Amino acid sequence: MPFNIPILLTWLRVALIPLVVGVYYLPIHWLPRSDQDMAATLVFVIAAVTDWFDGFLARRWNQTSAFGAFLDPVADKLMVAGALLVLVHLDRVDHFIAFIIIGREIAISALREWMAQIGASRSVAVSSIGKIKTAAQMTAIPLLLWHDMLFRFIDTQQLGEYLMILAAVLTVWSMFYYMRLAWPLIKEKGGMMD
Repeated sequence: MPFNIPILLTWLRVALIPLVVGVYYLPIHWLPRSDQDMAATLVFVIAAVTDWFDGFLARRWNQTSAFGAFLDPVADKLMVAGALLVLVHLDRVDHFIAFIIIGREIAISALREWMAQIGASRSVAVSSIGKIKTAAQMTAIPLLLWHDMLFRFIDTQQLGEYLMILAAVLTVWSMFYYMRLAWPLIKEKGGMMD
């Protein structure tokens, strides 16, 4: 397993995920809910920044690796799934929206794994729809974790809900986009590997 600064940052992101969840298990008399929200938001934002930064450093220092390419999206999916489960528990995200987003991540990950095994992983490369979806959900999650007015006039819950609905719509759209790209190979291989 290669070890460098970008991979260290990715592992840091994985390590931060339990903090986003765990802060809400602290007793309210230790940390009031508003402080829990603030702490979870801060940890999530730090994790999201490491997501951008590790990719930037890997490209700049030419430290890209197959392991890093595998670990980075796994860390992202764990981060999003963990935050969504917390938000569902806090009744800040609808169960159905969380199911759509998490379910799509599992389905597309499985599709990419299958495509990689048959040597066609480039057929399901990340699209611009997927990037917009990711931007929407990575903006929505900290807004929903914050769950308070921002700058006294931005209702983060309402704005976060709108962005999460947009992310869910784009999630379904991008899933169909990836399935359409993969469909010829699925038909050709009969849905089965040799």
